[in-house]
Amino acid sequence: MLAQTTWRNIKLTLKSKPRRLALATLFGVLIFVSKIAVPMPIDKAVVVIQALLLALGFLLLGSPGATYVALVGGLLTTLLRMPFAPFTILFTLMYGLLVDGLSSIFRVKSSEVHTKAGRLVLSMTLSTALVGLLSYYITVFALGLLPRNPMLEIIILVTGTISGALGGYLAVFLWRRNLRHLVRE
Repeated sequence: MLAQTTWRNIKLTLKSKPRRLALATLFGVLIFVSKIAVPMPIDKAVVVIQALLLALGFLLLGSPGATYVALVGGLLTTLLRMPFAPFTILFTLMYGLLVDGLSSIFRVKSSEVHTKAGRLVLSMTLSTALVGLLSYYITVFALGLLPRNPMLEIIILVTGTISGALGGYLAVFLWRRNLRHLVRE
């Protein structure tokens, strides 16, 4: 008779470097796939998948998990947007660094498996808003690479920030419901 398998029965430790690397790379590839599915500039407003995967990268891998996930996603995304490659890499790397940094500063993880939901949502919201504002300022005002469109700018900033917060909330939900059991020893 086969024993029933539950999350508690599965002993998947993410301590080994190859597993950590594979998981972070998988998350980065999923970010890239989400960027393919949504046309530019709408992809700047709908960052829920990216925010979710960066938050999970931090929760599952610790710091610098989100940075690695962002870097893989950014490098793959440059294949779609070669003229903007340096900016794509810069802004995705900045996003990952902010997620890791703010999540560490806010002490999102109080132990190996316990998280503070509000702090993670705050970290994701601030990270998304800061990257959105900085990338907008640099590409539109500082370098003049993109034309101004105030209505589109407001929509992207508001929906992007909400999308980042939603990604953080979904990460906490998934973490508490299924994923925290994966890192228990």
